[in-house]
Amino acid sequence: MSSSVNVKEKMHVTRAKKTSDLPQSLQKIVGAFQMVPDPMARYKQLLFYATKLAPLSTEDHTPENKVEGCVSQVWVKPDLREDGKVYWQADSDSQLTKGLAALLVNGLSGCTPEEICRVEPNFIEMLGLKQSLTPSRNNGFLNMLLLMQRKSRALAASSFKKETSGSHADSLDTQNEVMDAATSASSDQAASTSTQAVAPAAKSTSLEESRTPIQDRVRMKLTDALKPIRLEIVDDSHKHAGHAAMRSMGAGKAEGAAETHFHVAVISAEFEGMPLVKRHRLIYQLLDVELSTMGLHALSLDTKTPSEIAST
Repeated sequence: MSSSVNVKEKMHVTRAKKTSDLPQSLQKIVGAFQMVPDPMARYKQLLFYATKLAPLSTEDHTPENKVEGCVSQVWVKPDLREDGKVYWQADSDSQLTKGLAALLVNGLSGCTPEEICRVEPNFIEMLGLKQSLTPSRNNGFLNMLLLMQRKSRALAASSFKKETSGSHADSLDTQNEVMDAATSASSDQAASTSTQAVAPAAKSTSLEESRTPIQDRVRMKLTDALKPIRLEIVDDSHKHAGHAAMRSMGAGKAEGAAETHFHVAVISAEFEGMPLVKRHRLIYQLLDVELSTMGLHALSLDTKTPSEIAST
């Protein structure tokens, strides 16, 4: 009896820990579904969400807003507001799919782009809906989330670009081109800065030969643009390797191990006067190519200035 109780307690703790990793708005939705023990009742609850989804104008039923890979037609539209948070609208021609879209709209509206990008695709299992949905519906739900994450990254990068001065924006626009054309020069420059003790220069091998090409690019770009006094990059990809969305991203690293998730800690004077949201937007802008085309999926960011460190 006690053994059975211990197993249940461990499962409860594990579930609570996973839920705590979600944005608060999404936590509430997951909690509401977990309180409904009957699968059919949860299914009806999903359909109820569909009835509460605000309509999306037909003018927004555009190819760029359409979710590919869904059995039904689905569109999602973001709005990044002045508070640095994203608010969503969605629509579908299927009531069931509309319910799934409503979950994401309610759960991710009011979140920052970084919070949205850190949501793990397998949170649908916490809702208790996976068994009630066909594989194609589950896949469509995943594609909705991935499109919303891609749009969030693009909005964050675009917003920062507009807010920066002309000269700084030009510098950011050319950053990727410079890094691709002169990686060896960037490595030499990085070695001569004060980051040498904590952020080693890139290896002598080219990025094409590197076993960690994305991590090397991240290090070089952030070193070149931010001149950090401290830069730590931890590859957390192994924690996410079992998720369906990540298994197809095996091209970024040798032997099929994808570089998809990093924890990045930066201390830089370049952040002085910048609120946290703008610091994160800057990093997403700098790493736009890696995020949009090279398989980098999400970043966990810790950004501080030297003065903030000194005051702690």
